[in-house]
Amino acid sequence: MLLVAAAVKLIAEIALMALLGQGLLAVLAGDRRHDNFFYKTLQVITRPFTSLARLITPRVVVDRHIPFAAFAMVLGAWVFATMGKVSLCVDIALASQICR
Repeated sequence: MLLVAAAVKLIAEIALMALLGQGLLAVLAGDRRHDNFFYKTLQVITRPFTSLARLITPRVVVDRHIPFAAFAMVLGAWVFATMGKVSLCVDIALASQICR
Protein backbone atom coordinates (compact mmCIF):
# COMPACT_ATOMS: atom_id res chain seq x y z
CA MET A 1 0.00 0.00 0.00
CA LEU A 2 2.93 2.30 0.70
CA LEU A 3 4.21 1.73 -2.83
CA VAL A 4 0.81 2.70 -4.27
CA ALA A 5 0.77 5.93 -2.24
CA ALA A 6 4.33 6.74 -3.37
CA ALA A 7 3.46 6.01 -7.01
CA VAL A 8 0.34 8.20 -6.94
CA LYS A 9 2.35 10.96 -5.29
CA LEU A 10 5.06 10.70 -7.95
CA ILE A 11 2.59 10.77 -10.84
CA ALA A 12 0.85 13.77 -9.29
CA GLU A 13 4.18 15.59 -8.89
CA ILE A 14 5.08 14.99 -12.53
CA ALA A 15 1.65 16.20 -13.65
CA LEU A 16 1.84 19.28 -11.42
CA MET A 17 5.25 20.24 -12.80
CA ALA A 18 4.05 19.69 -16.38
CA LEU A 19 0.94 21.82 -15.77
CA LEU A 20 3.04 24.56 -14.18
CA GLY A 21 5.49 24.47 -17.09
CA GLN A 22 2.65 24.60 -19.59
CA GLY A 23 1.18 27.60 -17.80
CA LEU A 24 4.53 29.38 -17.68
CA LEU A 25 5.08 28.77 -21.40
CA ALA A 26 1.57 30.02 -22.12
CA VAL A 27 2.41 33.27 -20.35
CA LEU A 28 5.81 33.65 -22.01
CA ALA A 29 4.88 32.59 -25.55
CA GLY A 30 1.44 34.19 -25.66
CA ASP A 31 -0.64 33.43 -28.74
CA ARG A 32 2.23 31.60 -30.43
CA ARG A 33 2.38 28.94 -27.73
CA HIS A 34 0.71 26.35 -29.97
CA ASP A 35 3.73 26.52 -32.30
CA ASN A 36 6.18 25.88 -29.45
CA PHE A 37 7.68 22.37 -29.36
CA PHE A 38 8.01 22.31 -25.57
CA TYR A 39 4.45 23.49 -25.08
CA LYS A 40 3.23 20.66 -27.31
CA THR A 41 5.34 18.16 -25.35
CA LEU A 42 3.90 19.35 -22.04
CA GLN A 43 0.43 19.24 -23.58
CA VAL A 44 0.92 15.55 -24.40
CA ILE A 45 1.99 14.87 -20.81
CA THR A 46 -0.96 16.73 -19.30
CA ARG A 47 -3.63 15.52 -21.75
CA PRO A 48 -4.89 12.63 -19.54
CA PHE A 49 -5.38 14.99 -16.60
CA THR A 50 -7.05 17.77 -18.60
CA SER A 51 -9.30 15.21 -20.30
CA LEU A 52 -10.36 13.86 -16.91
CA ALA A 53 -10.97 17.39 -15.66
CA ARG A 54 -13.12 18.12 -18.73
CA LEU A 55 -15.07 14.92 -18.07
CA ILE A 56 -15.66 15.76 -14.41
CA THR A 57 -16.46 19.47 -14.70
CA PRO A 58 -19.84 20.69 -15.90
CA ARG A 59 -20.17 22.05 -19.47
CA VAL A 60 -20.57 25.56 -18.06
CA VAL A 61 -16.82 25.66 -17.38
CA VAL A 62 -15.01 27.29 -20.29
CA ASP A 63 -12.35 25.17 -22.03
CA ARG A 64 -9.59 27.64 -21.23
CA HIS A 65 -10.23 27.08 -17.50
CA ILE A 66 -9.87 23.31 -17.71
CA PRO A 67 -6.08 23.34 -17.04
CA PHE A 68 -6.79 25.19 -13.78
CA ALA A 69 -9.37 22.57 -12.83
CA ALA A 70 -6.89 19.82 -13.74
CA PHE A 71 -4.23 21.49 -11.59
CA ALA A 72 -6.62 21.66 -8.63
CA MET A 73 -7.64 18.03 -9.14
CA VAL A 74 -4.03 16.80 -9.31
CA LEU A 75 -3.04 18.98 -6.36
CA GLY A 76 -5.83 17.39 -4.31
CA ALA A 77 -4.64 13.91 -5.34
CA TRP A 78 -1.09 14.87 -4.35
CA VAL A 79 -2.24 16.09 -0.92
CA PHE A 80 -4.21 12.90 -0.26
CA ALA A 81 -1.35 10.70 -1.46
CA THR A 82 1.10 12.59 0.73
CA MET A 83 -1.17 12.27 3.75
CA GLY A 84 -1.61 8.55 3.05
CA LYS A 85 2.12 8.03 2.68
CA VAL A 86 2.87 9.86 5.92
CA SER A 87 0.18 7.88 7.73
CA LEU A 88 1.55 4.58 6.43
CA CYS A 89 5.12 5.57 7.30
CA VAL A 90 4.10 6.45 10.85
CA ASP A 91 2.27 3.12 11.16
CA ILE A 92 5.34 1.12 10.16
CA ALA A 93 7.64 3.29 12.27
CA LEU A 94 9.62 4.66 9.30
CA ALA A 95 11.36 1.31 8.70
CA SER A 96 10.87 1.29 4.93
CA GLN A 97 13.26 2.79 2.41
CA ILE A 98 10.33 4.54 0.69
CA CYS A 99 9.64 6.57 3.83
CA ARG A 100 12.88 8.49 3.56
